[in-house]
Amino acid sequence: MKTIIIFLFSLALWTGVEGQLKTTVKCADFNIDILGGTVNKDIIPNSTIGQIKLHLPCFTGSEGDSSKCGEGVFYKDKDVYFYTSRHYIEIGPHYKGTLSIPLFGAPRNSLFKLLGDPQVKDVNWDAFQTAYGILILYYNSASKVDKIQFSSENANTIRLCQ
Repeated sequence: MKTIIIFLFSLALWTGVEGQLKTTVKCADFNIDILGGTVNKDIIPNSTIGQIKLHLPCFTGSEGDSSKCGEGVFYKDKDVYFYTSRHYIEIGPHYKGTLSIPLFGAPRNSLFKLLGDPQVKDVNWDAFQTAYGILILYYNSASKVDKIQFSSENANTIRLCQ
């Protein structure tokens, strides 16, 4: 009887020890191809939440259909936001990964040689037609790029979250 009690006690102790070991999820650096419309060559604006979480498991937040902006996966520490139900990706001014074209801080009047004429222009942003859909660049008060959005939608069908 004493042996059985010691065995059960040891078994209970062992399961507690195993539960304390946790691995740290390592997320790959983000490499965004502006002209190709991809993140790390695998994720596109039409990717599902499951596909994004599989390839980039270090997300800081996730929303379902019930949120005001629909489904999404968010990487606040990297300043990258995937709005999956609206089919667009947003890159904020604190993004630290690599961009295929260094757009952050680029003056508005220097973008023609890289992207051509904008399809739609506004005071604070320009929208450029791309092979995959649309690229929207937002400008700060100095007319330099400070936010990027790209989508598989076009200028007439895109629904941005405000």
